[in-house]
Amino acid sequence: MDDSKIIELFFLRNEDAIRHTHDIYGRRLFILADNIVKDDQDAEESVNDTYMKAWDTIPPQKPTHFFAYLAKICRNFALDKLDWKHAAKRNAEVVSLTQEMELCIPDVRHNRNMEAKELGRILDAFLRTLPEENQLVFLRRYWFVDTIAEIAARYNISESAVNMRLNRTRTKLRAYLAKEGIRI
Repeated sequence: MDDSKIIELFFLRNEDAIRHTHDIYGRRLFILADNIVKDDQDAEESVNDTYMKAWDTIPPQKPTHFFAYLAKICRNFALDKLDWKHAAKRNAEVVSLTQEMELCIPDVRHNRNMEAKELGRILDAFLRTLPEENQLVFLRRYWFVDTIAEIAARYNISESAVNMRLNRTRTKLRAYLAKEGIRI
C-alpha cells in the first residue's frame, strides 16, 4: 500500500492506517529510535507514541513525505525519552554529536535573532550544495544518529573516510553559515 492510501485511511479514521504504517515503516522507525535511546523497550515506546501522534495529527495534517513526517515525530519522542532517562548523566554518543555540531551551528535558544525555521531553511540549502554521498553521510550521522562504523558499512567506505567527509562537511557548513551572516 502506498503512502497516499495510508494517509487516506488516516483521514477516514480507519485504524488499518496504523497497521499499514507499522508494516511498512515500523522497522525503520524502530532503528531510528533505538539508535538514539539504545534500549529496545524505549525505542518501541517511541514508535508507538509516533503512531498515536500521527493518528492525532492526520487530519488536519496531510504530509507530502510520509516517512519523513513519521521520522521527525519518532526522533523527537526518542530524544525526549533520552533526556528524561538521562537527565543527570547524558548519553555520551548524543553529547559527542551535539558538541561536534555546536562548532558549526549556533544555539537558537540563546540567539533570539535566529529563528529555528530560518536555520532549518539554511541547513537545507547547505545540504543541497553537497554531493549526494556527503549529504547521506551527514544525515546518517546527525539526523539518524548512526555510528561511524554503521555509516562506513552502509556505504562500503572506511571509517576514516567517513570521519574525513564529516570533518570537511562541518568545515564547509561553518563557512556557509558565515557567508549567510550567521556567527557561531
